Amino acid sequence: MRLGSVVMLLVALTFGVAAAFLAKTLLEDNSSQPQVAATAPPIEMGTIVVAAEPLRYGVELSRANLRELEWPAGAVPAGAFAEVRDVLDGKERRVALAAIEVNEPLLNWKITGPGQRASLSARIDEGRKAVSIRVTEVFGVSGFVLPGERVDILLTRMERQNGGNTVGQEDAYTDVLLQDVPVLAADQLADERSENPAVAKTVTVSVTTEQAQKLALASSVGQLSLVLRSAGSVAAQTTRRVSLSDLDTVAAPVAVSQPGEMKASPMVVGVVRGGVRSTYNVPTNSADMVN
Repeated sequence: MRLGSVVMLLVALTFGVAAAFLAKTLLEDNSSQPQVAATAPPIEMGTIVVAAEPLRYGVELSRANLRELEWPAGAVPAGAFAEVRDVLDGKERRVALAAIEVNEPLLNWKITGPGQRASLSARIDEGRKAVSIRVTEVFGVSGFVLPGERVDILLTRMERQNGGNTVGQEDAYTDVLLQDVPVLAADQLADERSENPAVAKTVTVSVTTEQAQKLALASSVGQLSLVLRSAGSVAAQTTRRVSLSDLDTVAAPVAVSQPGEMKASPMVVGVVRGGVRSTYNVPTNSADMVN
């Protein structure tokens, strides 16, 4: 081997060893340095008053069923209280107007004002009225209309046809009087968390003044009934009046032909006399009409 080649090989080997040593040294230095962990900015905390036990409609508030819970200051719900002393002043009693679960924030619209009774009037929104409707087991949806539900109200009544004065010239109609009406109470039950159906004689609903007038008038001229809406359904639907003629489901009878005989099916004709509807089978075969 030439001398020059040997020298170049030794130089390359020397540089390789030096590079490996330098890389090892740098890695050890980096690993020995403390790693700075990314820290989240501190969250400002405060307190909020929550229920220490389940509260139901009419339950009086006290220091035994309330407590203060640490809460992010930037996420406090509207109407919340910071301290128990903000709720209880030791002079006036306050009671729950709605069901409140354990650790649920206490909000001012869910409780009465200082010294205010737990009456239904405290739950009526501004600009609305409470109206009670007399119902039966059938027309009250068999007791399954509970406080917090929303219903449609139907009116069924008799009307004279074409303004006639003759006795018997009347027809029955059902109209959708109101839609999406919130239920405040069933009899004396106003607890929205109640899950036990009970047949109520009266149902109290929240309506506007004009709607209250309609209900008062409708109750004197016909029968009111409730239709329970599905949960979350608030959209108004297009409705129409339903009368007795909509219940007419009489089907045309099928004519039985004898062997070798061809006959057309009779036509059904409805005739109304004195408010009474009658149906007649009219033959459509010309030969039958002649006979």
